[in-house]
Amino acid sequence: MPIFWLTDELTFPDPRLTSKEGILAVGGDLSVERLIIAYKIGLFPWFNPEDPILWWCPDPRFVIFPDEIKVSKSMRPYFNQKKFRVSFDTAFEEVIKGCQQTPRKGQSGDTWLTDEMMQSYLSLHELGICHSVEVWKGDQLVGGLYGISLGKCFFGESMFARERNASKMGFITLVKELEKRDFWLVDCQQGTDHLISMGARGIDRDMFLDYMLRNQEEPTTKGPWTEWISN
Repeated sequence: MPIFWLTDELTFPDPRLTSKEGILAVGGDLSVERLIIAYKIGLFPWFNPEDPILWWCPDPRFVIFPDEIKVSKSMRPYFNQKKFRVSFDTAFEEVIKGCQQTPRKGQSGDTWLTDEMMQSYLSLHELGICHSVEVWKGDQLVGGLYGISLGKCFFGESMFARERNASKMGFITLVKELEKRDFWLVDCQQGTDHLISMGARGIDRDMFLDYMLRNQEEPTTKGPWTEWISN
């Protein structure tokens, strides 16, 4: 399949035309409008700072179905003993900065999440569709994650941990809260040992895109999630 070059027009090619490597398109911008369109149809941006923007739709697509979340024996004491406190949407900027300092596997340095990308997700947070999960030890932020909520799907972007299992506790807590609210899936984009240990599995890209089409018919609830949990 060819890789498409984007213009200033706020459109994307059909994600089913994505290359075998998982890249659909190159270029465009990180405007709020373009990002919302991208996530709605199953795309996400991921690129090195010195490169043009790349838009991805990998096959397989790793997701977690909320009723399949796994809590390992080693994690149970963290919940039973409440070793950490979890909150939602109380420190979004701190969380995304924490993620910026934690490079993804296969990327060197701490700059994959550029200042421009951070500003775009901050703008989405202000619109009430990008959310953070904070994990606290006392008054110290020790882990967290953020992602976009559209319809019945949550699109995880990044997570970080400064204490062992902090991000796991935050992620498991999030998925359990999403299950209560009848979310269909959490998009993990690509599989890692960390995510697979919690129940992530790869599904066929066409199946994922079928979910995206259905999800476009679902209303998106906007606004902060600060009241979701307090523990």
